[in-house]
Amino acid sequence: MLFLTAVGAITSLTVLLATALAVANKKLYVYEDPRIDIVEEMLPHANCGACGFPGCRPFAEALTKGNAQPALCTVSSGEERTQIAHFLGVDVGAAEKVVARLACAGGDNVARNHARYHGEQTCRAAARVAGGGKGCFWGCLGLGDCDVACDFDAIHMNAHGLPVVDEDLCTACGDCVEVCPKDLFSLHKQSHRLWVACSSLEAGDEILEDCEVACTACGRCEMDAPQGLITIRKNLPVVDYTRPHKTRKPIERCPTGAIVWIDEKSGPTKGPAAKKIIRKGTLRDAPT
Repeated sequence: MLFLTAVGAITSLTVLLATALAVANKKLYVYEDPRIDIVEEMLPHANCGACGFPGCRPFAEALTKGNAQPALCTVSSGEERTQIAHFLGVDVGAAEKVVARLACAGGDNVARNHARYHGEQTCRAAARVAGGGKGCFWGCLGLGDCDVACDFDAIHMNAHGLPVVDEDLCTACGDCVEVCPKDLFSLHKQSHRLWVACSSLEAGDEILEDCEVACTACGRCEMDAPQGLITIRKNLPVVDYTRPHKTRKPIERCPTGAIVWIDEKSGPTKGPAAKKIIRKGTLRDAPT
């Protein structure tokens, strides 16, 4: 008798809980647009954040709600963005691709070391030891943390130990920005072709003893640029990209080539006044 009472109590409790769960499920149910799954499958699954959302799923949700346009996914091809737009019955929209840019041109053929670092072969580890040993404290250490951090194969080290960004592959995920201990990377629109390829805060020709392509804060670029486009701050030119900046005039008289024009096909281009660098090997270390 006791056994039957226990079984009955458990059965009643089970029925009660099942009923409560059914009611709760009905009351708390949140409708999810079935198109979200379809749109997510049409996205590249890069989860890079280039669209401004934390991943492809949140971006798909925003697309189906009309809170974003397919053009924001600059990782997808034009055809793929058009397919998403047609599926949702919306305009593709327009968005300019954003890419990572490096504010340093001091490879080992133009920049000296004051000391040789021996230890864990990462930029972050080297930077903890007196800044890494490079003559220019602000310069790239060349150990490739950015290359390793890039999941999209968009960064490779060149023959002189300097990172080169493949803009076609770059998704503007920001991993290189976060990993660089010298804060040399930043994210910019591709239309930002006028570029200061230096981060040194020193002024004067003395800096050229450590890096032949460093900015000396001579101010020629500021003088030659349209008014207000370039301002020298802390001995370094700063470009105001909110102003019209499709001009190569500021690079023309730069004596070191520290300010360049990033050509879509040929890459960084220096002005005619810049000293030609023909050295293929490593620049000798500074005497100790």
